[in-house]
Amino acid sequence: MRLNKIIFTFAFLYFIFGGCKQVQKSAADLIAIKPVVVTDTVFEDSDDPAIWINTANPAESMILGTDKHDSNGGVYAFNLKGKIDRSRTLTGMKRVNNIDIAYGLKTQTGNIDIAVATERGRNAIRIFSLPAMLAIDNGGIPVFEGEKERGPMGIALYKRASDQAIFAIVGRKSGPAEGYLYQYLLNNNGAGVITGELVRKFGKYSGKKEIESIAVDQELGYIYYSDEQVGIRKYYADPVKGNEELALFGKNQFKEDNEGISIYNLDDTTGYILVSDQSANRFNIYPREGTKNEQHNHPLLVSIPVSTNQSDGSDVSSISLPGFEGGIFVAMSTDKTFQYYKWVDIAKKAGLKVRK
Repeated sequence: MRLNKIIFTFAFLYFIFGGCKQVQKSAADLIAIKPVVVTDTVFEDSDDPAIWINTANPAESMILGTDKHDSNGGVYAFNLKGKIDRSRTLTGMKRVNNIDIAYGLKTQTGNIDIAVATERGRNAIRIFSLPAMLAIDNGGIPVFEGEKERGPMGIALYKRASDQAIFAIVGRKSGPAEGYLYQYLLNNNGAGVITGELVRKFGKYSGKKEIESIAVDQELGYIYYSDEQVGIRKYYADPVKGNEELALFGKNQFKEDNEGISIYNLDDTTGYILVSDQSANRFNIYPREGTKNEQHNHPLLVSIPVSTNQSDGSDVSSISLPGFEGGIFVAMSTDKTFQYYKWVDIAKKAGLKVRK
């Protein structure tokens, strides 16, 4: 009888404490911010999104998302309800990694918006006109020529205010301790084809893992990139301003990899930098403008749980769209989808501001 009593007591305690632990886990899951839209699935491996705003008709804005499949990868076009637009979706590409968007590239026939993606399997970047998603790169612009490690991964676009020149900043799987990133000036050859001119090699690399996520603050003129498992590095976006590292922040603030970066603008100088804490399914948020006395000091403001799984790519816009007042935040998830969040939901959860 005594043995039975001991067994019963142990089972009861296990049930109580095990049950409590399970309840706590479920409660933690419940506090994650929920998306309002989950997209249709891509072919195999969703990776990075970009938001294109249709200024003439915001309801016709698009979300572009990459699929990293080795032979049937591509760029998927989604509407604001998360449905695939097959007429603008491009597949049959080789390991399309990251993507970014720029507005107003000068051409012979006028200014056009462009999307630029890395096609890692072909050691090239690809350029498409928007919103039609027509290739205007003569099959691709080679990158990292002459280097042992060439396959491009991360990409961000910078438009210089002084002359409206557009640059592509490209990262790869591995590289040197100095000069990891290459910056290309995008030129129009006069025949409707865009070419790339290498203008800068810059950026420190710890050698610890890799550099994939890159983001540009257009108005303030800075580049941010994730040196994974180390922190976020900050540089000038304009190559004429030199290669000085301005900041390294976020150290020891991530469970494992610091990944996807996106920037929410409250106005031309203030806002938030969002960085994925990939393995924790959270995003760490930092002040875009720095602190009162130091513009390159970016302390952690808050960390917010989201419903994505292992997100390593994101984009955000502070422009209100139908169903997304105050802006839209888009992040990839490993279930072959991208998730759309209302910025007002994030702001409410995290105690942040909304652009007026």
